[in-house]
Amino acid sequence: MEKFQESMYKLIVETSTNLPKDVRRAIAAAKIRENAGTRAAMSLDTITKNIKMADDNVSPICQDTGLPTFKIKVPVNVNQIEMKKAIKKAVAEATGDAKLRPNSVDSITGDNSGDNLGEGTPVIKFEQWEEDYIDVRLILKGGGCENKNIQYSLPAELEGLGRAGRDLDGIRKCIMHSVYQAQGQGCSAGFIGVGIGGDRTSGYELAKEMLFRSADDVNPNENLRKLEEYVMENANKLGIGTMGFGGETTLLGCKVGVINRIPASFFVSVAYNCWAYRRLGVKIDPACGEIQEWLYQEGEEVDFEKMKEEAAAALEEKSEVRQVTLEAPITEEQIRQLRVGDVVTINGMMHTGRDAIHKYLTDHDAPVDLNGQIIYHCGPVMAKDGEGNWVVKAAGPTTSIREEPYQGDIMKKFGIRAVIGKGGMGKKTLQALGEHGGVYLNAIGGAAQYYAECMQKVEGVDLMEFGIPEAMWHINVKGFTAVVTMDSHGNSLHQDVEASSLERLSQFKEPVFK
Repeated sequence: MEKFQESMYKLIVETSTNLPKDVRRAIAAAKIRENAGTRAAMSLDTITKNIKMADDNVSPICQDTGLPTFKIKVPVNVNQIEMKKAIKKAVAEATGDAKLRPNSVDSITGDNSGDNLGEGTPVIKFEQWEEDYIDVRLILKGGGCENKNIQYSLPAELEGLGRAGRDLDGIRKCIMHSVYQAQGQGCSAGFIGVGIGGDRTSGYELAKEMLFRSADDVNPNENLRKLEEYVMENANKLGIGTMGFGGETTLLGCKVGVINRIPASFFVSVAYNCWAYRRLGVKIDPACGEIQEWLYQEGEEVDFEKMKEEAAAALEEKSEVRQVTLEAPITEEQIRQLRVGDVVTINGMMHTGRDAIHKYLTDHDAPVDLNGQIIYHCGPVMAKDGEGNWVVKAAGPTTSIREEPYQGDIMKKFGIRAVIGKGGMGKKTLQALGEHGGVYLNAIGGAAQYYAECMQKVEGVDLMEFGIPEAMWHINVKGFTAVVTMDSHGNSLHQDVEASSLERLSQFKEPVFK
């Protein structure tokens, strides 16, 4: 069991820091399709740089390492109780080493366990089989994409598509709608696993199980193969694009499975996964607990370094993006000069704030002066160096829409001028940006290493009682880049892309499968 625990630690670290080859190839193909100089191309450049940095630093690709889910097949007579204990020890060790962010939170008290252990976490599912080795697969699926999972009960009326019946064409409409509704909030371009049938629980389980398939495999079920191919071709015509900025690639993979159902229920369940598709697997020798083989590593390697050099040359040649540098405290006059589409580079101070901070600030004074300052929707992975100082290990943006009930009021209350996150915000925040003189900046979701490198020094932290991800970190940054997607003049790129993608979605109303 000691060797097995060591193997599980290696699996966790590799899954968190090293994207598998099939995912890399899908991202590389998207990069080639994208038009140079666009916001989507810039996003993909950042994503590929981030993938290499995570490799080099052996640090989390994305700061949100999700809820670790293990799917394990074991020979008869293997002790699953001891295996589970070993896995939990490995999870706690990886969390302590900042390879996982502490994400296990008590649902009643809100207390963070600090080690990713708690009731129901991590998720460990066992299945016996007649092979002579142990097959362990792990997926780290962050909250941003988890929140874009969706389940349909057929028949249903779907926005833009009309009635979806209890047939293959109705299923097709559900899948297309699931991609549309995710927009950029799930860190598109993404992958989806689809479960047809079952009950509400088993349908979602099947959808998530589909995410353990290789991105390159071919569905043996002819009907499902045609469905997967149709979705891959047509979802990319929606124009949502990387991060929801618009573009040529919205979906990187679609895998569909089917199980039986009862006559009264017909569910279509969709598990959405971001571009940072962190799932790996290993074959384990049950006699000694050592790794015999790594899974998902077949096929061609992708040279992102070469692609980065080519993209830099193309960007320099074609880019017409306006670039602006900001440093807090920011004036209202500076904010009013910004427009949707501008690329902003930030130097100086910014302050993190997620769900707990926004709720706290509604009823309390801020621990620091936020007038003219920048709030970053981010739950970083943090660690202490040899001298006991906090350092940022991973720090990409979290999904901003969760803060919609609070954001506008908090900006006005404290004089905040800029908010950074991913996926955009709603009408209430957009109105407040106009009234107060504020701006929303969209950072590249999942690019946790890219942004961590920009973070020069942690100047302090407040409200640590909320746990590391939810505390307010005060960080000095240099060269932090994001895109203006909501400005103080009533413009929202997110609203524009959603409206145009809905119009495109409506083109897929007519039956395709008989």
